[in-house]
Amino acid sequence: MHRSAPRLSRILACAAVPVMLVAAGCSSDSGGDKDASPSATASPSVSAKPTVKPAVFSKLPEPCKSIKEKTVDSLVPEAKDRSGTADKSNDVSTRGGCSWNGLDSQGVDGSQYRWLSVSFMRYDSDQSRGAGDKLAEEYYAKQVAAAKATDGAKKVADEPSAGIGDQATTVSYDLRKTDADFKYATVVTRTENVVATVIYNGAGYQGAKSPKGADLLKDAQKAAKEAVASVTAANK
Repeated sequence: MHRSAPRLSRILACAAVPVMLVAAGCSSDSGGDKDASPSATASPSVSAKPTVKPAVFSKLPEPCKSIKEKTVDSLVPEAKDRSGTADKSNDVSTRGGCSWNGLDSQGVDGSQYRWLSVSFMRYDSDQSRGAGDKLAEEYYAKQVAAAKATDGAKKVADEPSAGIGDQATTVSYDLRKTDADFKYATVVTRTENVVATVIYNGAGYQGAKSPKGADLLKDAQKAAKEAVASVTAANK
Protein backbone atom coordinates (compact mmCIF):
# COMPACT_ATOMS: atom_id res chain seq x y z
CA MET A 1 0.00 0.00 0.00
CA HIS A 2 2.84 2.42 0.73
CA ARG A 3 4.39 1.81 -2.78
CA SER A 4 1.16 2.52 -4.65
CA ALA A 5 0.80 6.10 -3.34
CA PRO A 6 3.52 7.73 -5.57
CA ARG A 7 2.25 5.80 -8.59
CA LEU A 8 -1.26 6.99 -7.97
CA SER A 9 -0.05 10.61 -7.78
CA ARG A 10 1.69 10.31 -11.18
CA ILE A 11 -1.41 8.85 -12.80
CA LEU A 12 -3.61 11.66 -11.47
CA ALA A 13 -1.09 14.32 -12.65
CA CYS A 14 -0.93 12.87 -16.20
CA ALA A 15 -4.67 12.58 -16.36
CA ALA A 16 -4.98 16.28 -15.51
CA VAL A 17 -2.65 17.44 -18.38
CA PRO A 18 -5.15 17.11 -21.29
CA VAL A 19 -7.74 19.01 -19.30
CA MET A 20 -5.33 21.93 -18.72
CA LEU A 21 -4.27 22.03 -22.40
CA VAL A 22 -7.87 22.05 -23.58
CA ALA A 23 -8.75 24.80 -21.16
CA ALA A 24 -5.76 26.84 -22.23
CA GLY A 25 -6.64 26.35 -25.89
CA CYS A 26 -10.23 27.45 -25.39
CA SER A 27 -9.11 30.52 -23.52
CA SER A 28 -6.70 31.48 -26.36
CA ASP A 29 -9.33 31.02 -29.09
CA SER A 30 -11.85 33.08 -27.17
CA GLY A 31 -9.40 35.96 -26.77
CA GLY A 32 -8.44 35.79 -30.49
CA ASP A 33 -12.07 36.27 -31.57
CA LYS A 34 -12.31 39.49 -29.56
CA ASP A 35 -9.07 40.92 -31.02
CA ALA A 36 -10.19 40.16 -34.57
CA SER A 37 -12.90 42.85 -34.54
CA PRO A 38 -12.78 45.31 -37.52
CA SER A 39 -12.23 48.30 -35.23
CA ALA A 40 -9.09 46.72 -33.76
CA THR A 41 -7.48 45.69 -37.06
CA ALA A 42 -8.33 48.67 -39.29
CA SER A 43 -5.54 51.21 -39.85
CA PRO A 44 -6.25 54.77 -38.68
CA SER A 45 -7.57 57.03 -41.45
CA VAL A 46 -5.55 60.08 -42.53
CA SER A 47 -7.61 63.29 -42.63
CA ALA A 48 -7.23 65.34 -45.82
CA LYS A 49 -5.67 68.82 -45.63
CA PRO A 50 -8.21 71.64 -45.83
CA THR A 51 -8.15 73.30 -49.24
CA VAL A 52 -7.36 77.01 -49.44
CA LYS A 53 -10.02 79.29 -50.90
CA PRO A 54 -9.42 80.29 -54.52
CA ALA A 55 -8.09 83.75 -55.30
CA VAL A 56 -10.75 86.30 -56.28
CA PHE A 57 -8.81 88.01 -59.07
CA SER A 58 -7.15 86.04 -61.86
CA LYS A 59 -6.08 88.98 -64.04
CA LEU A 60 -4.36 92.34 -63.81
CA PRO A 61 -5.32 95.46 -65.75
CA GLU A 62 -3.01 96.99 -68.33
CA PRO A 63 -0.91 99.18 -65.99
CA CYS A 64 -0.61 102.10 -68.43
CA LYS A 65 -4.40 102.16 -68.80
CA SER A 66 -5.17 101.76 -65.10
CA ILE A 67 -4.99 105.53 -64.54
CA LYS A 68 -7.36 107.65 -66.63
CA GLU A 69 -5.81 109.92 -69.26
CA LYS A 70 -7.39 113.02 -67.80
CA THR A 71 -5.93 112.13 -64.39
CA VAL A 72 -2.48 111.71 -65.93
CA ASP A 73 -2.85 115.08 -67.68
CA SER A 74 -3.79 116.69 -64.38
CA LEU A 75 -1.09 115.07 -62.24
CA VAL A 76 1.72 115.16 -64.81
CA PRO A 77 1.39 118.28 -66.97
CA GLU A 78 3.53 118.18 -70.11
CA ALA A 79 4.19 114.45 -69.70
CA LYS A 80 6.89 113.18 -72.05
CA ASP A 81 4.63 110.28 -73.04
CA ARG A 82 0.96 110.49 -72.07
CA SER A 83 0.54 106.77 -72.80
CA GLY A 84 3.13 105.96 -70.12
CA THR A 85 6.21 103.74 -69.97
CA ALA A 86 5.43 100.13 -69.06
CA ASP A 87 7.65 98.19 -66.69
CA LYS A 88 9.26 95.02 -68.00
CA SER A 89 7.57 91.87 -66.69
CA ASN A 90 8.09 88.15 -67.31
CA ASP A 91 4.46 87.46 -66.39
CA VAL A 92 2.00 90.31 -66.93
CA SER A 93 -0.76 88.29 -65.23
CA THR A 94 1.01 88.54 -61.86
CA ARG A 95 3.20 91.65 -62.04
CA GLY A 96 3.13 94.92 -63.95
CA GLY A 97 3.67 98.65 -63.72
CA CYS A 98 3.74 101.95 -65.58
CA SER A 99 5.17 105.45 -65.06
CA TRP A 100 4.79 108.99 -66.37
CA ASN A 101 7.00 112.06 -65.92
CA GLY A 102 7.13 115.58 -67.23
CA LEU A 103 8.60 119.04 -66.69
CA ASP A 104 6.13 121.90 -66.94
CA SER A 105 7.86 125.20 -67.69
CA GLN A 106 6.19 128.23 -66.14
CA GLY A 107 8.43 130.90 -67.64
CA VAL A 108 9.97 133.30 -65.15
CA ASP A 109 8.31 131.37 -62.32
CA GLY A 110 10.51 128.33 -62.99
CA SER A 111 9.45 124.79 -63.76
CA GLN A 112 7.48 122.09 -62.02
CA TYR A 113 8.54 118.46 -62.31
CA ARG A 114 6.12 115.59 -61.65
CA TRP A 115 6.56 111.81 -61.64
CA LEU A 116 3.75 109.27 -61.25
CA SER A 117 3.95 105.48 -61.14
CA VAL A 118 1.61 102.58 -60.49
CA SER A 119 2.59 98.96 -59.92
CA PHE A 120 0.57 95.79 -59.39
CA MET A 121 1.31 92.46 -57.75
CA ARG A 122 -1.19 89.58 -57.87
CA TYR A 123 -1.07 86.36 -55.84
CA ASP A 124 -2.74 83.04 -56.63
CA SER A 125 -3.89 80.74 -53.85
CA ASP A 126 -1.48 77.88 -53.21
CA GLN A 127 -2.05 74.74 -51.15
CA SER A 128 1.43 74.93 -49.60
CA ARG A 129 1.78 78.72 -49.24
CA GLY A 130 -1.80 79.73 -48.41
CA ALA A 131 -4.66 81.84 -49.75
CA GLY A 132 -3.94 84.56 -52.30
CA ASP A 133 -5.36 87.35 -50.17
CA LYS A 134 -3.18 86.36 -47.22
CA LEU A 135 -0.07 86.33 -49.41
CA ALA A 136 -1.08 89.76 -50.72
CA GLU A 137 -1.40 91.03 -47.12
CA GLU A 138 2.21 90.04 -46.47
CA TYR A 139 3.43 91.85 -49.59
CA TYR A 140 1.29 94.87 -48.72
CA ALA A 141 3.04 95.16 -45.33
CA LYS A 142 6.46 94.90 -47.01
CA GLN A 143 5.60 97.66 -49.46
CA VAL A 144 4.53 99.99 -46.65
CA ALA A 145 7.71 99.22 -44.70
CA ALA A 146 9.87 99.85 -47.78
CA ALA A 147 8.27 103.24 -48.41
CA LYS A 148 8.83 104.29 -44.79
CA ALA A 149 12.47 103.17 -44.98
CA THR A 150 13.37 105.14 -48.14
CA ASP A 151 17.01 106.14 -47.96
CA GLY A 152 17.45 109.83 -47.18
CA ALA A 153 13.75 110.42 -46.49
CA LYS A 154 12.86 113.12 -43.97
CA LYS A 155 9.62 114.00 -42.19
CA VAL A 156 8.26 110.52 -42.85
CA ALA A 157 4.58 110.13 -41.95
CA ASP A 158 2.16 107.27 -42.53
CA GLU A 159 -1.49 106.64 -41.79
CA PRO A 160 -4.34 104.33 -42.84
CA SER A 161 -6.42 105.58 -45.74
CA ALA A 162 -10.09 104.55 -45.81
CA GLY A 163 -12.12 103.99 -48.95
CA ILE A 164 -9.34 102.58 -51.14
CA GLY A 165 -9.59 98.80 -51.57
CA ASP A 166 -9.65 96.46 -48.58
CA GLN A 167 -6.55 98.04 -47.03
CA ALA A 168 -4.63 101.22 -47.77
CA THR A 169 -1.78 103.14 -46.19
CA THR A 170 -0.36 106.49 -47.25
CA VAL A 171 3.30 107.33 -46.70
CA SER A 172 4.63 110.85 -47.25
CA TYR A 173 8.12 112.28 -46.89
CA ASP A 174 10.61 114.87 -48.15
CA LEU A 175 13.68 113.93 -50.14
CA ARG A 176 16.55 116.05 -51.42
CA LYS A 177 17.91 114.99 -54.82
CA THR A 178 19.14 116.50 -58.10
CA ASP A 179 19.60 119.79 -56.23
CA ALA A 180 15.87 120.08 -55.54
CA ASP A 181 13.56 119.42 -52.60
CA PHE A 182 11.13 116.70 -53.60
CA LYS A 183 7.81 115.92 -51.96
CA TYR A 184 6.73 112.27 -52.07
CA ALA A 185 3.34 110.64 -51.60
CA THR A 186 2.98 106.86 -51.72
CA VAL A 187 -0.29 104.95 -51.46
CA VAL A 188 -0.10 101.21 -50.94
CA THR A 189 -3.44 99.45 -51.25
CA ARG A 190 -4.67 95.86 -51.26
CA THR A 191 -7.87 94.62 -52.83
CA GLU A 192 -8.40 90.89 -52.25
CA ASN A 193 -5.30 89.16 -53.72
CA VAL A 194 -3.87 92.18 -55.57
CA VAL A 195 -1.60 94.93 -54.22
CA ALA A 196 -1.39 98.25 -56.06
CA THR A 197 1.26 100.83 -55.19
CA VAL A 198 1.02 104.42 -56.42
CA ILE A 199 3.99 106.76 -56.06
CA TYR A 200 3.66 110.46 -56.86
CA ASN A 201 6.38 113.03 -56.38
CA GLY A 202 7.30 116.51 -57.51
CA ALA A 203 9.73 119.38 -57.14
CA GLY A 204 10.22 122.98 -58.25
CA TYR A 205 13.18 123.97 -60.42
CA GLN A 206 14.74 127.30 -61.45
CA GLY A 207 13.33 129.18 -58.48
CA ALA A 208 9.90 127.49 -58.43
CA LYS A 209 8.60 126.41 -55.05
CA SER A 210 8.15 122.75 -54.16
CA PRO A 211 4.56 121.46 -54.34
CA LYS A 212 2.57 121.09 -51.15
CA GLY A 213 2.74 117.62 -49.65
CA ALA A 214 -0.97 117.60 -48.83
CA ASP A 215 -1.84 118.31 -52.46
CA LEU A 216 0.41 115.54 -53.72
CA LEU A 217 -1.09 113.10 -51.26
CA LYS A 218 -4.64 113.93 -52.30
CA ASP A 219 -3.76 113.42 -55.97
CA ALA A 220 -1.96 110.14 -55.22
CA GLN A 221 -5.06 108.84 -53.42
CA LYS A 222 -7.19 109.71 -56.45
CA ALA A 223 -4.85 107.74 -58.71
CA ALA A 224 -4.86 104.81 -56.27
CA LYS A 225 -8.67 104.65 -56.34
CA GLU A 226 -8.58 104.44 -60.12
CA ALA A 227 -5.93 101.70 -59.97
CA VAL A 228 -8.09 99.63 -57.60
CA ALA A 229 -11.17 100.14 -59.79
CA SER A 230 -9.20 98.98 -62.83
CA VAL A 231 -8.43 95.65 -61.11
CA THR A 232 -12.12 94.95 -60.56
CA ALA A 233 -12.95 96.00 -64.14
CA ALA A 234 -10.30 93.72 -65.59
CA ASN A 235 -11.83 90.69 -63.90
CA LYS A 236 -15.47 91.18 -64.95
